[in-house]
Amino acid sequence: MTTPVFEQTITGYSLRTAHGLAQASELAYHDEEKITTTAAVWGMPECRFFREEFEQPFPLDDTQAYVAGNAKVVVVAFRGTEPSRLRDWLADAEGLLAPDPNGKGMVHMGFNNALDAVYPQVLNAVSEMRGNGQSICITGHSLGGALAMLAAARMRFGDSRLLADGVYTFGQPRTCDPLMARAFDREFKGRMFRFVNNSDIVPQLPPEPVYHHVDEEKYFDADGRLREKKMSLLGGLTEKAQGQTVDPMALGTDAIGDHGINRYIANLEKAMG
Repeated sequence: MTTPVFEQTITGYSLRTAHGLAQASELAYHDEEKITTTAAVWGMPECRFFREEFEQPFPLDDTQAYVAGNAKVVVVAFRGTEPSRLRDWLADAEGLLAPDPNGKGMVHMGFNNALDAVYPQVLNAVSEMRGNGQSICITGHSLGGALAMLAAARMRFGDSRLLADGVYTFGQPRTCDPLMARAFDREFKGRMFRFVNNSDIVPQLPPEPVYHHVDEEKYFDADGRLREKKMSLLGGLTEKAQGQTVDPMALGTDAIGDHGINRYIANLEKAMG
């Protein structure tokens, strides 16, 4: 893994920050020893690891996250999940809505329950590490991206009122209803960046109009080129059709390949030149 260079003061969007946080998202899939050792190599000697089980409508699952920091930046990263298990999370669009804890709209119940399992510990770690007013970055891939977005919302709309300086997600599914998305977009304009890789099916689920994405989308086309602006509907469908499976819940070879966090990291490295 390339050693990331985390920008010490996060102001707006940068590819270097995106690349570093994509690697932080990949690291979230590992065990506590690997995470703490790697974070130290990255110049973040403070690191706390969390893994908690919780009950949901599906079989028992767990949430894993870590918070790492130094004198300038605090990074929160959530682990994603295997495509086969993610299929269960995404299968029922209408039956899995729950009120946002801060009354901003509705959110995916499974994602909300997963965040509940670790959120108090994560918030406590962020509050304790951020004694110097450090920048806060929140990140995650796949399910981890959904948790990152929801965690940023809870921090801002809850009692702590913490506003993350950067929220970068990769292959994130839709997490909330349009009302919640609008509230989030107003608060996180210029701070939220949602990366989508060409045939990755996960960002297209659960389906609209019940669920809605937050802005701002950064899209990699079929050649791995970064499109900084949203494509037209026709152009987007043409790009995504390359290698797309007929059944969106099948999560076929191309959809899984494009969903992998290492593909996002490689595309970001290409974009950085």
